[in-house]
Amino acid sequence: MLKNSLYMVEAAKQNEAAGGEKAKILIAEDDKFLSKVLSDKFTRKNYAVIVASDGIETINKIKSEAPDIVLLDLIMPNKNGFEILEEVKTDIKYKKLPIIILSNLGQKKDVERGKKLGVVDYLVKSNTPINDIVKKVEEVLAANIIARNL
Repeated sequence: MLKNSLYMVEAAKQNEAAGGEKAKILIAEDDKFLSKVLSDKFTRKNYAVIVASDGIETINKIKSEAPDIVLLDLIMPNKNGFEILEEVKTDIKYKKLPIIILSNLGQKKDVERGKKLGVVDYLVKSNTPINDIVKKVEEVLAANIIARNL
């Protein structure tokens, strides 16, 4: 698994080096501290980072910024993460947009609901170190680049 992950991350780096644009990551998170930590981590790894702190802003940024991946909190002001998923995943333009839920809601029913709504993964904040979040995002981005090039 680790070897495969390293291959996929290397493929993503080669895509960027070959003139591909930096991958855009939308961090939809109302916790300013966590949002800043994730933003700094991804920026240092040379990703373009977009931040949204509520549900309406998240939907607007998905439509205006065309991110390559979304890290989505579930408990946010104005619209919660499930409402965002329902709106985004029913739009044909965004159906294939990879979304990873990053939430403190970790009950089985929440995970199942997220999966039914089309998320690629569900990470519980309190159980997932920042470096593992970064690794998961890189794996998903790399898999998408490989799939596009097939």
